[in-house]
Amino acid sequence: MLKSDLLQLIANGENSGVEFKRDDLRPEQLAKEIVALANLKGGKVLLGVEDDGSISGIQRNDLEHWVMDTVFGRYVHPMILPYFEVVTLDDGKRVAVVTLTEGSAKPYAVRHNDREEVYVRVGSTSRRATREQLARLFESGGMLHAELLPVSGTALNDLDRARLEDYLLRVVGEPEAPADDGAWHQRLIGLGLMVARDDGEPVCSIAGLVLFGHSPRQKMRYAGVRWMSFSGTDMSYQAQDDSVIDGPLVALWTGDHGQPSVDDGLIERLSSRMRPFVEVHSDGLQDGLRRHIGLRFAAEAVREAMVNALVHRDWTRPVEVEIVNYADRLEVTSPGALQNSMTIEKMLAGQRSARNPVIMEVMRDYGYVEQRGMGVRRKIVPLTRDFTGRDAAFEATDDFVRVVLPAAAALAEADKP
Repeated sequence: MLKSDLLQLIANGENSGVEFKRDDLRPEQLAKEIVALANLKGGKVLLGVEDDGSISGIQRNDLEHWVMDTVFGRYVHPMILPYFEVVTLDDGKRVAVVTLTEGSAKPYAVRHNDREEVYVRVGSTSRRATREQLARLFESGGMLHAELLPVSGTALNDLDRARLEDYLLRVVGEPEAPADDGAWHQRLIGLGLMVARDDGEPVCSIAGLVLFGHSPRQKMRYAGVRWMSFSGTDMSYQAQDDSVIDGPLVALWTGDHGQPSVDDGLIERLSSRMRPFVEVHSDGLQDGLRRHIGLRFAAEAVREAMVNALVHRDWTRPVEVEIVNYADRLEVTSPGALQNSMTIEKMLAGQRSARNPVIMEVMRDYGYVEQRGMGVRRKIVPLTRDFTGRDAAFEATDDFVRVVLPAAAALAEADKP
């Protein structure tokens, strides 16, 4: 690091990715700052800098050995490899810079006094993780699949038996359905759709309920989709439509996927609700009716964004998937941050990381999710560009992932009768 870069970093002060420390602190104190940064987006610890930004310089002669072998080797778990460097300033004072990237094996913890404590970064401070934050760290690190958590108060009767039989017999190709409730329990526990209990009958998992439940929102209020439509480019005016759509993710089909369904699933119900607001009609009448011209968005891109939002959402976040239609765009927002070390750039390049593998596999079995799992790169990006001449936009925060699909320009006046 250049001296000028270091001085600018210090001048900017502490933040969610930068921490100042003297080098005479205890190892567990430094480990606390390190794991908090690793559990967020990574960052830098500057040793030899006071909290107010004044430079005191490092005093330890064996600082690198102490940081790498003692702090990282004994107190930080699991192992993470930092980059250590010392910058000497014009006045002879030295500052050590410990740089670490975002960890991919979250949660990181401080091991001390036979205990492990997990810390997270909140602004410019490091705090003990709450239970909710800890669950999200386990989930983001791939150590916890929230879709497999039990849903209290549910039972086998909360699942649509006809859909389950259709899945096992037609989609999976099993020779026969389970003969009784006990056999159903055993089979569904094996599939991750129910959870065994020591003190009673099995209950539905989140995956089982949202995939095959009669009405998932009756048992889990943040299942389903919040759908809104506005005539303008923001929410300043009253909504044209504001609904919460409920239903199992999968439809019940009469034949192969693509044939008419006996009972629509959530995707089909949502599409039907959206259709009047994303279609374009002529202003004139033909046979007493306004004539349909086309859609404002690339249909397959919209469907892919909807499916992705539902399949990859974070079930530790108690909010619905939200889809909002504006005059110039469609916004599809899925709760939760990108997991592990996934970034928008990696997603656009085609990298895959399934947050909810049970839901993903079932949706792939039905054909809702493409086999390669590269719908963003193969569908959303090229189809939106071809249809509108503009690019889809992607936004990822600690709370949500959002896809913004631009609307096509107004269709030709010549289509009017």
